[in-house]
Amino acid sequence: MSTKSRQRIYGASIRAAEERAAHARKEADALACEAWSKRMLGYKGPAQPSPTIGDAINGGYRYLEVHCHGCDTHQTVDVSIIRRPKTTPVHELERYMRCRPCSERSGRPYKRSALVCLRATPISKNAPRSIWWPGER
Repeated sequence: MSTKSRQRIYGASIRAAEERAAHARKEADALACEAWSKRMLGYKGPAQPSPTIGDAINGGYRYLEVHCHGCDTHQTVDVSIIRRPKTTPVHELERYMRCRPCSERSGRPYKRSALVCLRATPISKNAPRSIWWPGER
């Protein structure tokens, strides 16, 4: 007489629970990124604490919108290619942001950039830049 293995008895329910947990983590990360972005747009400033780079990638927010105060441009940076640990909070990236046109004009790395928000898509014609203040045109 033989018995069923534990993997056969519990395997399907364990896999289903792991899939539900992964989906819940992804949804929680997306909601955290959305909340941080709304705080940044609403208060126009560094909202702390911020989600980590890993949370942003897992939540589907791969792009960080940056505004240069010098030349008044908005650009997006892909956070998945940033060479920092995935546990680095997004708000700590502000000190490393340099505007290329301003840096080329001054001849040295020149910091005038400020973080705006996390985005799921880069800035394009179909997805324009974010508006800082509610109601600003």
